[in-house]
Amino acid sequence: MPRFTVIIPCYKVQGFLRECLDSVLGQCHRDIEVIAVDDCSPDGSGAILDEYAARDDRVRVLHLAENAGLGRARNAGLPHATGDYLLFLDSDDTLTPGALRALADRLTETGDPDVLVFDYARTYWWGGTRRNVLAHVLTEAGDGTFTAAEHPEILDLLMVVWNKVYRRGFVEAGGFTFPPGYYEDTPWTFPVLLSAERIAVLDRICLNYRQRRQGNILSTTSRKHFDVHQQYERVFAFLDQRPELASWRPFLHAKMGEHCLDILAKPDRLPPSDKAEFFHRTAELFRAHKPEGARVPAELRVLEQGYAVYQARRQTGRATRELGRRARRVRTAAAGKLGRVRSAARAYRPLDPDLAVYSAFSHRGVLGDPAAIYHAARRIAPGLRGVWVLKDEEQVPLLPADVEHVLLGSAAYRRVTERATYFVNNVNWPGAVRKRPGSVHIHTHQGTPLKYMGADLLDKPGARYGVDVPQMLRRADRWVYSLVANLHSERVWERAYPCHFTSARTGSPRNDALVRARPGDGAAFRLRHGIPAEHTVVLYAPTRRDYRRGGHVDRFDPARLAADLGAGHTLVVRLHPSLATGPARGFGLAELHRRGVLVDATGEPHVEEVMLAADVLITDYSALMFDYANLDRPIVVHADDWAAYAASRGAYFDITAEAPGPVTRSYPELARLLASGNWRDEESGRRRAAFRERFCQFDDGRAAERVVRTLMLGEPMPDPASAPGGRAVAAGHDLLTSS
Repeated sequence: MPRFTVIIPCYKVQGFLRECLDSVLGQCHRDIEVIAVDDCSPDGSGAILDEYAARDDRVRVLHLAENAGLGRARNAGLPHATGDYLLFLDSDDTLTPGALRALADRLTETGDPDVLVFDYARTYWWGGTRRNVLAHVLTEAGDGTFTAAEHPEILDLLMVVWNKVYRRGFVEAGGFTFPPGYYEDTPWTFPVLLSAERIAVLDRICLNYRQRRQGNILSTTSRKHFDVHQQYERVFAFLDQRPELASWRPFLHAKMGEHCLDILAKPDRLPPSDKAEFFHRTAELFRAHKPEGARVPAELRVLEQGYAVYQARRQTGRATRELGRRARRVRTAAAGKLGRVRSAARAYRPLDPDLAVYSAFSHRGVLGDPAAIYHAARRIAPGLRGVWVLKDEEQVPLLPADVEHVLLGSAAYRRVTERATYFVNNVNWPGAVRKRPGSVHIHTHQGTPLKYMGADLLDKPGARYGVDVPQMLRRADRWVYSLVANLHSERVWERAYPCHFTSARTGSPRNDALVRARPGDGAAFRLRHGIPAEHTVVLYAPTRRDYRRGGHVDRFDPARLAADLGAGHTLVVRLHPSLATGPARGFGLAELHRRGVLVDATGEPHVEEVMLAADVLITDYSALMFDYANLDRPIVVHADDWAAYAASRGAYFDITAEAPGPVTRSYPELARLLASGNWRDEESGRRRAAFRERFCQFDDGRAAERVVRTLMLGEPMPDPASAPGGRAVAAGHDLLTSS
């Protein structure tokens, strides 16, 4: 008996069907059977199914004599199912890699619940990906099992059949089947979830929900939407048969009203001639099933007041919104004019010589090089007032209580940026920030560059997609100093940003903590994540890919790596910061972290802490390797797609030829290397020493102090080449060099 039966109804999907089947049959969890139902499809879908069945005995094909529709095609597959659990997959959607393994593990962990709800992502025809906006419902449901009454929020999720797996015994005992029609998921999902005694959730994206360019049948303008009324009649009929569920009637009554009004409100759903009829049928259904004494929510009372009232409210709402838009345009224009007048007046006010404004990573908090400079300034020059720019209120609770801040775009933000003498940032300031004579803009960058940056992107159209390079350079024209940690960076920045700045050979301020690292400095991170002190911590830090929309590509299964590392090891994964808030972590990483398979450090604000806790770094082309090299700990470069990466993004040198340690080209090769221990042999040490000599030249542990003393206070200070422990590159070189 297989663990899963995957039922796939097929109708006119020959362009998508192979991708769907491959996503199922290619899963690492192979204990499955696939029942594919050819719903008398007029295209080549049936032949494709037969082809797959001929070469994989896990596939069984049913050819229906006539078109039955999606629900009844699923019903046709149900009697043939032998798996413990049922998964209904639409034939233009796909499972994500490792989805079935994650589902199987979660089912075992929760003791085989009746229903397991998982997450999904919408994948658009133009290449975009967007995670389910209600994913937090899964996170908040907890680790155990529950009923719908205990967590009614589960009913707020999209009422579809394909974001769940169902225990076959539970489905058979309940007699659940799909009705005919276009909203067939409604009278399946509500009865199933209300009847389930044990529901569990998996906070992982297991399915890609394809958004076709022309949409599905329910996103088109037609009378097919009238089917929703009959489907809710079936839901209420189910309640009539189950008196113990009578308490759900008010909830479902409101849900029905909300659902129907939502269909009516969308201009592309119903022909104008049918809107009044749809409203009247909805109102009739609403009256017929209204529970005695039930309070009608304010937004649904229009169903009791009539279509004329509904139309009037819609028209009033549109008029109000238009007036609001006009008022906002007037206010914005007036504010802009007033702001220009005030800015012109303030331009004549002297700069405040003791005011420094800081920002990092597009105003995300006290982070990176700017944070290191800020802390050094507070220690060395307490008379300097440091103010941080934050993007929004969400970052405020993360700040220490004594850190002064302003919100981007606020009046306070305008005041400090108009009068500050010092500007410190690792990202370009917004265009509205003027460079006043006498102000000092210090640009720290975000590490040593391997991939193309700035003007060099002009020859890489894929990598510069959405990037306005000329505007980027205009903003870089404000730089006075560009900080560098090595001569390589100095040469690259002067080429990539052909502007009038001075390169400052200060070292990277954020790396001071790495250069000065002492035994035990990573203990706080280990303790916070429950990592045993004796474990070898393996940090895996991949970068984003420009040849893939969204930037995320799974190079290998991190769960497999964690297992292959074996006892006594902890795998820590840190994705590129640009992927921290997107769907990338939902494709398994967050779930593996929850289960203790690995540690997801993507959300850790201070990457220096993560590096200090690691014993070895595995990366591909991330700039993190240049910083980590300061620790003089082993580095492995996993370069299985180097040719594609270099061609799409561009690289300043071949990292596979000048790597700081061993280079692997496939996962089996990586696993063998880690098992052999050769990642820390004498040859690895030799490569790392050469790499450090070249790319950690100016990192001597005093970079932040050097920035404050030499660039802000104008004091003399030894340059890195002559400082204790400094790595000289040439006799007599100067700290400052003009571009």
